[in-house]
Amino acid sequence: MGALDGRKIGFIGLGLMGKLMARNLHAAGASMIVTSRSPGPAEELAGEGMTAVATAREVVAASEITVLMVTDTSAVDAVLHGENGAIAGLSPDKTLIDMSTTKVRETRAWGAEVMALGAHYVDAPVSGGTVGAEAGNLTIMIGAQETSLPFAMPVLEVLGQNINHIGDIGAGQVTKTANQAIVGMTLAAVAEGLTLAARSGVDPAQVRTALLGGFAESRVLDLHGGRMVERAFKPHGRASVHHKDILQALELADQVDLDLVSLKTNLELWQKMMDRGWQNLDQAGIIRAVEED
Repeated sequence: MGALDGRKIGFIGLGLMGKLMARNLHAAGASMIVTSRSPGPAEELAGEGMTAVATAREVVAASEITVLMVTDTSAVDAVLHGENGAIAGLSPDKTLIDMSTTKVRETRAWGAEVMALGAHYVDAPVSGGTVGAEAGNLTIMIGAQETSLPFAMPVLEVLGQNINHIGDIGAGQVTKTANQAIVGMTLAAVAEGLTLAARSGVDPAQVRTALLGGFAESRVLDLHGGRMVERAFKPHGRASVHHKDILQALELADQVDLDLVSLKTNLELWQKMMDRGWQNLDQAGIIRAVEED
């Protein structure tokens, strides 16, 4: 017996992480209704027993709960409000869970819109990348009304392990924004430290191994530092997405009248990656921007 046996779950957005997450829900017994901007991933999952449809409206209309996992704020807005969008398929018995990383003001506005229709809205961005998506142990940061949690939790418990309800709608995105700021700066710190070691004639792989036992130890040093050492830049999380997230963090900082000096400096490295055409490298590819300096 699966945790979601008999449940009709929709999934919109089948990119690097979304496809893996949809598979985990299907493996838990859910009857999956899926769609994506590019038809290829939906057709692939249809071959695995899921139902592929053409529009977000069809997904929501056929599902009790629909998960959104798309690129950015404008993509979520298009999914919700575009022609045959998700809003058009809503009724009071349905739940939308946005697991994308989106802007806070817009998220709160979408939540109010959905709740006004009598449906449930949960913002639940994630951390853990493709590794966590495949393993079903994502960190999930929830912004939602307490009354919406019973509807969303059965799905979220399949997708993640470290699951925290932070506060009302928008709180999840605030938490994810803080996460991305911290991770973005840590990626740069690891890249700079390993590059410093290499330029000083010391094996960066050995330095990384030594640092994993001290105060510099972190998941970024372990996972992304390993990719830097191995020059393994096939994307698990694209640099372009983190660039977008740093911009969103700085926008939120402006909205709350906060000057984040270190994050502004960090943006320069992500911007260099965009300028050099390295947007589709893994986030660990930030070491290339450091090395070029």
